[in-house]
Amino acid sequence: MIVTTGTPAALAAKQATKTIPIVATIVADPVGLGLVATLARPGGNITGLSNVSPDLAAKQLQLLQEVKPQVSRVLVLRNMANPATRIWWNELQAAERALGLHLRVVDVQAASDLSGNLFPSILHAQPDAIFVMPDAIFLVQPVPLIDFARKNRFPLFAGFREMVEAGALMSYTPNLADLLRRAPAYVDKILKGTKPADLPVEQPTKFELVINLRTAKAVDLAIPSSMLSRADKVIE
Repeated sequence: MIVTTGTPAALAAKQATKTIPIVATIVADPVGLGLVATLARPGGNITGLSNVSPDLAAKQLQLLQEVKPQVSRVLVLRNMANPATRIWWNELQAAERALGLHLRVVDVQAASDLSGNLFPSILHAQPDAIFVMPDAIFLVQPVPLIDFARKNRFPLFAGFREMVEAGALMSYTPNLADLLRRAPAYVDKILKGTKPADLPVEQPTKFELVINLRTAKAVDLAIPSSMLSRADKVIE
């Protein structure tokens, strides 16, 4: 059996074997990426857990509007080398039209870009806020980007709670720890004889809103009390 974490790893495992059972965790869109036939009946040697649910991108942008109602231009940082990015980007574009926002894009090709190479492009875009897509490349060295955003008073909506703990403004994401805890149940069932084709792919059921109040003060934002009461973690 093979257990993977993340979309690139799942795609690599799929290319490696069509017979060994694969439990893929934290995959953006198993159907859209061709990993499974449907969520209910995967149909091959792969099953597992997706980290994307319907309307997640819309919810994230709505939270950004809630904390900064006058937001219009949102700069999106993305890594197109990640196959999951295209799916996330399509979801964001659909939400953009529905919410009346204007998205701009800066593509990140390497973690070293986040040390300063991209900062002139961000300043040129004159965004009201920055939205960081969920990609591990942004966790390699997030502090320079976070410090840059705070210095220029750009609210930074992060793709991971770890970035908020490091100083980004906020994040709303699936609880990845919960997804990983659910993976052993798949392993157990497959080892006992159940075929991956017969095990439905599950979507996230637990989400977490994390807010950094110190950063909110630094970028001159007042977080609504209604939002603070909904937050799973508030950093003060």
